Amino acid sequence: MDEDEGDEDVIQDDDDIAIDDDDLDFDADAFDSIAEDDFSEDSFVSQLVDGWKKTPPFTKAYLTASLTATMIGYLTNKNDFPSILLLDWKPIITRLQIWRPFTAFLNIGPLSLGYLMTAQFVWTYMATLERLNHNHPYDFWFMIAFGCISMVAGYSILQISPRFLGHNLSTFLVYVWSRYHEGLEVNMFELFNTRAEMLPWFFLLQTFLLEGELPILDLLGIVFGHIYHHYKTTNVLKTPQFIINWYNSDGPFSSAIRQRYKEISSDFEL
Repeated sequence: MDEDEGDEDVIQDDDDIAIDDDDLDFDADAFDSIAEDDFSEDSFVSQLVDGWKKTPPFTKAYLTASLTATMIGYLTNKNDFPSILLLDWKPIITRLQIWRPFTAFLNIGPLSLGYLMTAQFVWTYMATLERLNHNHPYDFWFMIAFGCISMVAGYSILQISPRFLGHNLSTFLVYVWSRYHEGLEVNMFELFNTRAEMLPWFFLLQTFLLEGELPILDLLGIVFGHIYHHYKTTNVLKTPQFIINWYNSDGPFSSAIRQRYKEISSDFEL
């Protein structure tokens, strides 16, 4: 009787071992499945698409328009920005081509590595500034308007040919961002870290290295950014009341824009 019971115990133990092996095989398959899911979720393309979906409306519209105009120039004008969109006062005055002072800021350079790097800077820092003003986006719009008007007026007064105004606007934005984030450590392309206040000067160096010319216009972008930040923080510059009233009105367009920014504001709710 004892030997039979011993045999039964051995058989039961063998069964237990078999069950454990099956469980081990199942766990390994599950691990492989989870690993594949993690790789898929963390892929560069999925992160890029997700980041674009979360991009605020003004930044998304600006980058889309810039890329579209740049691609048109690449395909039809030997990679030069379409001349009909550049800033030229003669056709503005004589032919009423009033879009030129606006569309000129879509030009951040020919389609190249420099364009992609500048577009990445614009995407990062314009979007951040827009998100920081998610509850009052009209302040962000006024900041953009101040930068653009300052550059158009300043370059005209100084009789400087305005080239790549979009690139200069990006320098303006980076400077304003850096003043709001002084002391913050910023990683540059996974190569090195620098402080936020050094970022605009790195941008000037990038222009010099990629374009082989002194970044005079980018330097003016920093100057205008400093003027804006100084007068904004001293409460001298304020968003005009009519813009605020329009944003808070019941019009269909203003209501649609408020809804877009409401979606952004939900990301900041605790």
